[in-house]
Amino acid sequence: MIGTAIQGGLPALLPLDVPDLHSRVKITLMDVSEEVRAPYFAAGGDHLEAALQPGADLMGAKLGFRQLCGADLRGAYLIAADLRCSDLSGADLLGADLRDTRLDGADLSKALYLTQPQVSAARGSASTRLPPEVSMPANWIPG
Repeated sequence: MIGTAIQGGLPALLPLDVPDLHSRVKITLMDVSEEVRAPYFAAGGDHLEAALQPGADLMGAKLGFRQLCGADLRGAYLIAADLRCSDLSGADLLGADLRDTRLDGADLSKALYLTQPQVSAARGSASTRLPPEVSMPANWIPG
């Protein structure tokens, strides 16, 4: 639908129902997130504490040196949190606020929905593992 509308130019884009489109994209992103994160919980038992949830206020939280695999941190406030040396494989970071978050040595290489602006707002180093589509910011500590 979006591809067809883009190819049709402005006349095809103007009549789009943006709230409906937003809702459908949101559902798709959430479905993908749940599917990717599900294997981290397949063995049974919850390996994450209850505070780690979408939209959580985790400002300044000490979450370093932890297995945060599969965590749903969508929209979480992680401002100035310590995530040093944590494994965030499969963690959903869509809209998470990573301003001034310490990411030195953290593994974000398989995190979901991580963006360049999020990483650029955080603090890290050459030891931080990032997905291939995200670059190490120039202000980070080199290896």
